[in-house]
Amino acid sequence: MRAAARFRVMRLHEYQAKEVFADAGLSVPGATLATSVDEAVTAAESVGYPVAIKAQVHVGGRGKAGGIELVESEAEVREAAESILGMELKGYEVHQALVESAVDFVDELYVGITMDRGAGRPVAMVSTRGGVDIEEVAAESPEDIFREHVDPAFGLHPYQGRRAVYGAGVTREVASDVASVLGTLYELWDARDASDAEINPLMITAEDEVVAADAVMNIDDDALFRQPDLEAMESESYADDLERKAGEYGFDYVRLEGNVGIIGNGAGLVMTTLDLVDHYGGEPANFLDIGGGAKAERVSNALDMVFADENVEAVVFNIFGGITRGDEVARGINEALENFDEIPKDVVVRLAGTNAEEGMEILNTDLVAVEGTLEDAVRRAVENAKDTEGASA
Repeated sequence: MRAAARFRVMRLHEYQAKEVFADAGLSVPGATLATSVDEAVTAAESVGYPVAIKAQVHVGGRGKAGGIELVESEAEVREAAESILGMELKGYEVHQALVESAVDFVDELYVGITMDRGAGRPVAMVSTRGGVDIEEVAAESPEDIFREHVDPAFGLHPYQGRRAVYGAGVTREVASDVASVLGTLYELWDARDASDAEINPLMITAEDEVVAADAVMNIDDDALFRQPDLEAMESESYADDLERKAGEYGFDYVRLEGNVGIIGNGAGLVMTTLDLVDHYGGEPANFLDIGGGAKAERVSNALDMVFADENVEAVVFNIFGGITRGDEVARGINEALENFDEIPKDVVVRLAGTNAEEGMEILNTDLVAVEGTLEDAVRRAVENAKDTEGASA
């Protein structure tokens, strides 16, 4: 279950995470990365049929979206690779695919480590409902995920791993091996300064072998100086040009899968806005914190990024004036929007804090919609996104 974007993380691709997992002794399928159809064919011949062709993009639900294909011949590899490479997958263009040995499995599990911020401790999680969207499982039937909190001073004790595995209902034949995988995953999470580490699915073969058929690992960006080998992967780990641009602009940015673009100045403010978008029935398209100050150039860069996301149907701008005054923010927003020949998405602005009233009066209502409260601003943006989506359907 991926942690919310409360701080900036470097997200590893599946093939990168599997390299880290394999180095730690976890069993992963044989695989080769391919960037062309011919490379995919060569990789499949090297790995041995049948193989899975897997799009390498930072989104969930790749299989349902056509980003994973199981194939058994050269002709099928060519067809699958031609379909996957270059495809648009939930707003991301696929440039590389993992050609991986298919696993003949009899069961699928989920294991993961993340930080439970409510409890203030790491939490190890196990579920017998592997291979499906674990966020959906958590929302619809949280009892299907067994959670074991960990004291970071001592780490995950072996008895805790066994308790988590048996508590989740894992069969006795593989319980010991699954507990060992969970223990290794926690050690990686801790040693690698990860925000979260997951295997979904952890496949069980007919011979009771456990294999990490997928891998997720996100690293705290502020800790990369302690992880030079992972930092070296950073340029390859960008999901797309938007995340690359965010790094150049110095924004804290995470691309999500919804259609309501979110811009704010402060991580807590942006997280609150994400939560409200979800509360009012919308789906956030991104986490974008532009940080302190909101001068025209910085605002323009942020809007340019959000407007460039094809998934975005509407934008909510949530600014709290502290040291930066609300009237300065408003002028920055006006100047930024005036740089666009045509504003491609509806923009809703909420200002609060220092000189907020002056700022609200300055905002050009021909360019933006202005709301007095965050709740009203989010509701309006969610409605705008739904109206635009409905009109284009």
